[in-house]
Parts: sequence; C-alpha cells; structure tokens
Amino acid sequence: MTYSIVAYDPVEKEWGVATQSKFLAVGAVVPHAVAGVGAVATQSYANTAYGPEAMTYIMAGKNAEETIKLLTDEDEERDFRQVGIIDSQGNPATFTGSRCYDWAGGVTGKNYAVQGNILVEGTVEAMARAFENAEGTLAERMLASLAAGQAAGGDSRGQQSAALLVVKDKGGYGGYNDRYIDLRVDDHATPVDELIRIYRMHQLYFAKAKKEFVAKVEGEVERKLELQLARHGYLKDGMSIHQALRNYLHTENFEMREQAEGYVDMEVVEYMERS
Repeated sequence: MTYSIVAYDPVEKEWGVATQSKFLAVGAVVPHAVAGVGAVATQSYANTAYGPEAMTYIMAGKNAEETIKLLTDEDEERDFRQVGIIDSQGNPATFTGSRCYDWAGGVTGKNYAVQGNILVEGTVEAMARAFENAEGTLAERMLASLAAGQAAGGDSRGQQSAALLVVKDKGGYGGYNDRYIDLRVDDHATPVDELIRIYRMHQLYFAKAKKEFVAKVEGEVERKLELQLARHGYLKDGMSIHQALRNYLHTENFEMREQAEGYVDMEVVEYMERS
C-alpha cells in the first residue's frame, strides 16, 4: 500500500527517499539513509531492520543488488517484502516479493529505483519518467516523481501520509548531522501536495539566499520593506529599518536569509506580503 523512490545525486553527493502511502506516518517506517553510504525504502509488511542492515552491507563493499540478495535470503518472510536500494555509487536495485498484493513491482534507472504495491498499474512507470525528466535538486526531482505517481493513480486504496528524506555529509541543521531534509506528513487528505508545500517552506527558511533575489534597501524596495515590517509589528517608533528587519528575521527563524546591513532577501519580503 505504498510507493517510493530512492535516488542519488552524484554532483551534490546526496542520497534520498520519497514515499507516499495509505498508512499512518509512513515516514517513520519506509525511509532510511546514511550520507556516503546509500538509501533504502522498505515497505509491504516492511522489515525496518533492512535499513541499518543494508548500510552495514554497503559499508562492507556490497553493491545494491548484492545487498538486496543478502537481506532477502536471510528473511523467511521475504515473499511479502518490497525494498528499493541505492548504494554509495548510485547503483540501484529493487525487489518485490511474490506474495506482495497487486499491483506490485518496481523499475530502476540511472541513480534511482522506484517501487510500489497495491497500486494503480502504471504508477511506477510514471514516477520513473517524471524523475528522469524533472529538473532541479534531488529533492525536487523526487517530489516530482511522487506527484506523477499520484496523478497516475498511486495507491489504489487512497492517500494518507508522505515523507521526504535527503542526506548529505554535514547537511543537517548547523552541520552537526547528515539529515539535510527530513520532512513528514503523517495524516492528510492530500499528503503529496502537503509535502511539497512544506518542502517549499523548508527551502524558504533554511536554503541560502539566491543572489538574484538580494536587493539593496532603497527606493521601492525600502518602501515595501518598511510597509511590511510595520504591518507585522516589527517597525516601532525610533527604530531603524535595519534593526526592525533583523528582529523580524531572528524572531521568525529566517537567520539563514540575513544579509549585510542595507540589503534584503526579496524572497523574505514576498513571504511577508503573503502572510
């Protein structure tokens, strides 16, 4: 009752898993990834031990195909399992047990594996095409794959939860771990749409400012910023616009978007206008 994609970006050195299911809190079960090692999606009577065990095998020199064989050979319930793996070099592999509920199967391509069970037929093929044709970051390409899967029919029982996990070395908050992106929608009528919305918010809060959106605080930019800071209650009598902006950024968790004095990230100003 789940579909997923595991994938790798060889340029940014990112490994990821994206998944959707008619199952509560799928993100707590399906995805597992370690920077520099690989990513695993375990589903269909999921064996959550597959995640850490797969990492151990890959670190010992096994590729994705070899790892899946080792995992399933040791599992007496393998006929009920489904798993997708991307290894440290981007080699993909997918496995669907013979007793997984129809429709069940998977496909692999360059740097990705897609798999699902209890699906509308054609879902995994649509996901593969979308990932191959999408542009942007690894996360954005995987989200495009999830959306295409849902548009093609997705889980035949409906929708409930979705998750996105991307790891990279020191990619986590403050550089202290590898959880570059770790987002979950545990219970929602349209979880893929909600996951995409949350991802966009995540990028607004935590991604670095794009040079093309950094503007000098003068003229029309200054007037817009002044209006929004006042509307949100941050520009008070006797306070400079710079201090008001700094207070807003630090209170609303936009520290990653802070610029040198006299400049502002216009994506933050646009957010202020919408909120």
